Amino acid sequence: MKAAVYYSHQDIRIEELPMPKLDEDEVLVETKACGVCGSDLMDWYLKGRAPLVLGHEPAGVIAEKGSKVRDFKVGDRVFVHHHVACLTCHYCKHGDYTLCEQFHNTNIKPGGFAEYFKVPFKNLQLDTLMLPQPVTFEEATLIEPVGCCLRAIRKSNIQTGDSVAVIGAGTTGIIHVGLSKIFGAAKTIVSDLFDFRLTVAKKFGADVLVNPEREDLDSIVKAETGGVGVDVAVVTAPSLDAYKSGMRICRKGGRLIVFAPTAPGKYLEVSPKELFFSEVQIIPSYSTSHLETREALDLIASGRLNVKVLITHRFRLVDTAKAFKTALGSKESLKVIVLDK
Repeated sequence: MKAAVYYSHQDIRIEELPMPKLDEDEVLVETKACGVCGSDLMDWYLKGRAPLVLGHEPAGVIAEKGSKVRDFKVGDRVFVHHHVACLTCHYCKHGDYTLCEQFHNTNIKPGGFAEYFKVPFKNLQLDTLMLPQPVTFEEATLIEPVGCCLRAIRKSNIQTGDSVAVIGAGTTGIIHVGLSKIFGAAKTIVSDLFDFRLTVAKKFGADVLVNPEREDLDSIVKAETGGVGVDVAVVTAPSLDAYKSGMRICRKGGRLIVFAPTAPGKYLEVSPKELFFSEVQIIPSYSTSHLETREALDLIASGRLNVKVLITHRFRLVDTAKAFKTALGSKESLKVIVLDK
């Protein structure tokens, strides 16, 4: 089978790999669509593991199943989550599923940027979801990113009537905008350097659009919140400047959501004195669990979150290198997906 093998962002090769061999409790999925995630674009995060096949936002059709598989059949349309928790360890018992050791050790094989991938039993058992007919394969590639955003939004404890700022209006930033409205935010302020992204954010319910190259975010937040600051600031841009802005615009007792990692060696200076007296909460949110993926699918299937608007570019598997180049360099790209044909 063909697969796109990642050596670096400048070196992605289409290679022939052996078809994955199934155990009796596993299934083989023919990939129909797979999204390019922001983490796929972090070279520092990937280079130590290359070469490898990326792609963890896949949707497809079950092409083969092991003899002990009962709940799925050949031909089923599915979304598959690449990581699943054990549900029994200390972290899982506390609801911290993404910190579970098994979560990090479970993966689809070889990855979503391949003609086929194998779903191990644990992934099949806990977080392989049947796609209802209205949901397309393209839309299903957004289940995982929507799930990640849902987890962050829930951790932020948004209340009805809250003010929210989203710094960084890429795909996940815009999803946060839509979710903030679903969860009751009265005013959502969005900041991004690209007007194209701000325009899409408006479609998802953004109330105030800010391009920090032309406008001062701090002053606008102050004016829009009566000088108080926002209740929640979600930072989806992997930038220290973005995090500094997020800290400045949070109200006393507000919540800063850490949604994007910076490169290694980058540190945000925080004064314990200022943190103590302001009571600003810094809340990281990494990945998503089996709980949020189901909720994400429901939001997409019901039409409450119109994710198809976020898909700006489509490429065939043989053009995966072009897909990455577009995701990295285009000022008018949001979700880039790779299709089977």
